[in-house]
This record gives sequence, structure tokens and C-alpha cells, in this order.
Amino acid sequence: MKEKEVHLVKRVSKELGLTYKELGEAIGYTESNLRKSVSENRLSMPLKKAIELYLQVIEFKRNEEETRRMKDILRTLIS
Repeated sequence: MKEKEVHLVKRVSKELGLTYKELGEAIGYTESNLRKSVSENRLSMPLKKAIELYLQVIEFKRNEEETRRMKDILRTLIS
């Protein structure tokens, strides 16, 4: 039996620990738009792209922070 796929909005908000309101503010959508998308089990292409781009931004920020920490460690070791 195939497991039902969790709606992207629901999955991402849970993974990031964000409410629909917080996720909406981050991607330029209202909480009611996100709730409607989930309740109707529909996902517009602009909403999907907004979420994908938001996830990429988060990943880039994590990588940037990790790179900064590694630079700091290297500077400490070299000095």
C-alpha cells in the first residue's frame, strides 16, 4: 500500500518548526493562503518555487556559517 505524500507546506513547516504564519511571512504568503493550499491539497507552481527557494536560502546560510567557522579555526591554527 502506497503511503500518502505529505503536502509540501505541511512537511516544510514541520521540518523547520515554523507555523504556517511564520512560513508564510518568510516566503511572502499569508497564513490563510497556506492553510487553503493544504486543505484543498493543491500546490501552485509559484508557491512551490517560493518554498524551494526559501529552503535553498536556508541551506546557503548554513553553509556560509559553516565556512566562516572553518575559516576561524584555520586562522587560529595558523596564528
